[in-house]
Amino acid sequence: MTTKNDEWLPATKQIDVTVGESVRILRELQGLSQNQLAERTGIPQSTLSAIENNTVSLGIHRAKQLAIALSCHPAVLCFPGWDVNQRVS
Repeated sequence: MTTKNDEWLPATKQIDVTVGESVRILRELQGLSQNQLAERTGIPQSTLSAIENNTVSLGIHRAKQLAIALSCHPAVLCFPGWDVNQRVS
């Protein structure tokens, strides 16, 4: 979608995604099983399952490991619903 001046409009958030869902989405988009991701990261499959189900916190260290394995920035995993215009209180 463009404006009259042919300037691109910023994307708008369509759905809310949890941290665990962001991990699962990126993993599945790359065609990886939890076991394959576990092999790439050294994070046990059971822990990956718990992260994806939001029963275990991702944490900075795991976010970095997963980001490397999934070829994304850790912020994509840690802050999937971040709105840059949102004020932090």
